[in-house]
Amino acid sequence: MAKRREKRTAGADADAGAKGQPGKPVEPRDPGESGPATRDWTDDHVERWLPVLPALDADIEGAVTRMKKLTVHLRRVREQSLVDFDLERHEFDTLHKLAGRGGRATPSELAADLDLAPASVTGRLDGLEQRGLLHRTPSKTDRRRVDVELTASGRSIWLGAMDVLGHEEYRLLGLLSKEERAQLSDMLRRIMVVAEADGGARWN
Repeated sequence: MAKRREKRTAGADADAGAKGQPGKPVEPRDPGESGPATRDWTDDHVERWLPVLPALDADIEGAVTRMKKLTVHLRRVREQSLVDFDLERHEFDTLHKLAGRGGRATPSELAADLDLAPASVTGRLDGLEQRGLLHRTPSKTDRRRVDVELTASGRSIWLGAMDVLGHEEYRLLGLLSKEERAQLSDMLRRIMVVAEADGGARWN
């Protein structure tokens, strides 16, 4: 039977994934183990659409749909982690960018990292400083400048929210062996190199 190559998709309903909760990390399985062939939601999705779209490439549709659903699942876990730690998304993003600069940055640096106007960053910093998650101090090297520093409380909350998502990522990808995870990462890299060509899928 000839391979189906036509670029068609039935993934309009692929985002309707089940809501997941973070769990404890699991140890990767032994590379020699072969788990049972369990069907997932996507198997039924592809099976349902093949009679409607005979030219549908089942492997491409299955891979893309699973990537979409995994992204939705991890986004829901992240959103729940922000609720658990009483953080708005923009608050987490600001703490995340600040932590990424070693816990200290200028407002202008944060504005550039967040792709925001300086005035918008000022409002965010006001709220986070009131909560004790960061503080602003005059620069030790330039009195005209203000430095923003992550407090111990801010770092703890940021790490806590990060850990929830990290545990879920490890719980899922920990089902694969180290070699399988490397293979998966390499294959996704090959795809992303094409997607990022000419700036198509790049982001900071």
